[in-house]
Amino acid sequence: MRYVVIFLILSTTFLLSEDKSKNQNPIATIILEDGSEIVIELYPEKAPNTVNNFIYLANSGFYNGVIFHRVIPGFVIQGGDPLGTGEGGPSYSIKGEFNDIPFEEGIVGMARTPNPDSAGSQFFITLGRAKHLDGKYSAFGKVIKGMEIAHKIASLPRDNKDRPLKPPVIKTIKLDLKGKDYPEPERIVPPVK
Repeated sequence: MRYVVIFLILSTTFLLSEDKSKNQNPIATIILEDGSEIVIELYPEKAPNTVNNFIYLANSGFYNGVIFHRVIPGFVIQGGDPLGTGEGGPSYSIKGEFNDIPFEEGIVGMARTPNPDSAGSQFFITLGRAKHLDGKYSAFGKVIKGMEIAHKIASLPRDNKDRPLKPPVIKTIKLDLKGKDYPEPERIVPPVK
């Protein structure tokens, strides 16, 4: 009987510590002005500099007041451009970190020009499988709560350039870094176009 109790205690301890380690990735919560939230688990092991960049920009307040400027139902919602036109960003770009994460519903990736090292601040959330993006864009996270909000944003009335007529505004991005430090991103200055 004593061995069974010891086994149960050890098994429970192992399972609890295993469950804890699964949730050590940083979490970013996009809070919109209407109070709705999209919660994203970031993947620093797959795209370390991209995650560092996103955390750096969120911590600095860069995304506060920025809109989702591009919405395509069934494909993506895109935000992170301080100009709101799809042509803005920070005063630098970052190197592309293409990886094996398939662009399925809820994957968060960095938008860029045709140059692979031109990403800056713009990001997108996929609304369905987008196989043609695989390995060509830096995937760096996944929505773990609030996909219905992303789909709702995608369904907003939009103009012929896919810009919402009343664009949703990011109030702030709240971060839970799980007690870890993330350095500033490695930058390419001036930014690659």
